[in-house]
Amino acid sequence: MFDTDPYELKIVAALEHFDDELRKIRTGRAHPGMLDGIKVEAYGAEMPLNQVANVTAPEAQLLQVTPFDPSTIQKIAAAIRNDQSLGFNPSDDGRVIRIAIPSLTEERRRQLVKQASEKVEETRIVLRTIRQDGLKDAKHKKDAKELSEDDLKLVEKEFDRLMQENQTKIDDTFRAKEKEILTI
Repeated sequence: MFDTDPYELKIVAALEHFDDELRKIRTGRAHPGMLDGIKVEAYGAEMPLNQVANVTAPEAQLLQVTPFDPSTIQKIAAAIRNDQSLGFNPSDDGRVIRIAIPSLTEERRRQLVKQASEKVEETRIVLRTIRQDGLKDAKHKKDAKELSEDDLKLVEKEFDRLMQENQTKIDDTFRAKEKEILTI
């Protein structure tokens, strides 16, 4: 019989990536995960921000970045400022970087919903690719006489069930994020 477990693992990984990507899309509230995608040039290499600094959200509209090494403060501030998708303007006092999270305008909220819907479409494409790979493998096994025609139909139904189930999860997650973004 055909084993769909490896494909289910890929689907789970794709959904986790989708959740991570949605977490990066900011709402009106500050949270440390907003800066997860920031890479800082430090010690001669590109490093994730969380490896060179501690990120906290002491208030609903403020992020605070405390570098482990004070000599990297300018590079951290520059890396945050250079990430145009966030639109942040950090300020530092020589020890910590503070980032005021501006309130979202209605237009910016709509842009963020659009950005989230693009992530939904990217995830759906990944899921379709996983499904196609699985079906292709099943057809190869059928051609090699390792699977019967009936087994192939069962595999197709299983993939259809997996896709339907996961499309629903994606839609539910997107609706929740959309509501979160549009809530003032």
